[in-house]
Amino acid sequence: MQTTHSLQYRDSGVDIDVGNAIAARIKPLAARTHGEAVLDGLGGFAALYQLPLDAFRNPVLVSATDGVGTKLKLAAASGRDDGVGIDLVAMCVNDIVVYGAQPLFFLDYFASGKLQVARGEKIIGGIARGCELAGCALVGGESAEMPGMYANGEYDLAGFAVGAVDKAKLLDASKVRAGDAVLGLASSGAHSNGFSLIRKVIDVTHADLSQAFGDSTLADVLLEPTRIYVKSMLRLLDEVEVSAIAHITGGGLLENPPRVLPPETVAKIDRSAWQFPPVFEWLRDAGNIDEMEMLRTFNCGIGMVVVVPQAQLSRAVSVLEAMGETVFCIGQIEEDRHGKNDGMARVAVE
Repeated sequence: MQTTHSLQYRDSGVDIDVGNAIAARIKPLAARTHGEAVLDGLGGFAALYQLPLDAFRNPVLVSATDGVGTKLKLAAASGRDDGVGIDLVAMCVNDIVVYGAQPLFFLDYFASGKLQVARGEKIIGGIARGCELAGCALVGGESAEMPGMYANGEYDLAGFAVGAVDKAKLLDASKVRAGDAVLGLASSGAHSNGFSLIRKVIDVTHADLSQAFGDSTLADVLLEPTRIYVKSMLRLLDEVEVSAIAHITGGGLLENPPRVLPPETVAKIDRSAWQFPPVFEWLRDAGNIDEMEMLRTFNCGIGMVVVVPQAQLSRAVSVLEAMGETVFCIGQIEEDRHGKNDGMARVAVE
């Protein structure tokens, strides 16, 4: 049977005008992140970026893609959407800089069952702010309205970033040596990992997101945006010999450092070198979570690990602290005398 009503896209739940309104509002936000290398504004079929070949002798492109995960569930439930855009950028650019690369440009994908102009502007405004913090350009993205795919009020984010580094300056495991010092850079909180377990703790303890937590609320503490370490890392690389850098994401302090260690080495971590920040103490105690489970799930207060030769230790700490980082000397690299040359066995926590 043919409908007597002339159907429009809006009748299916998709409002093109809302998408256009969001695009119009974010253009000036994205423009603030552009330099001469960006050859067009938002709105084309693709983004044009001129690789600054004069800045690289033998450039290697480094790419990363990620999302924010179920942290978005807490953001949607509490109406705090501005920080998740920073999270999205951080999860990509922090992965790029561990290779010694400068993030160049970023693209996002924002999908919702029902687009809302104000919410979209907040979320993508956060993405633009993250790009500013990382020194990269927001060159494009996609806002998709897909009724029936997402529950009311829910949305998803994904991001993609590209960076570049001179091949001679590319960081890899080959530079790490036994005796190197291991530094831990303080995180801003849970960042964007382990939120399925965080939500489980909230569920079983019936915790209220609006409850007081220190000088703030539990929601504010849990939704604190992921720290972006790019500018600090690039400054460090300019001034200090660095052996390796590891971004502490999913897998925590146990599973990420081994990704930048050469065979037959182990990172010996001194657990007394730093204290769990209050949010991690609360998660551990409220959820009755074993400490090793904490260390393989969360960053536990260490968002980035930097490995440097012992001779560079003092200088590295000075440079990082001058860049506003809180730095802990958390251990050293040792030879693996027990042959545990795989996975978590290559991190010894004492």
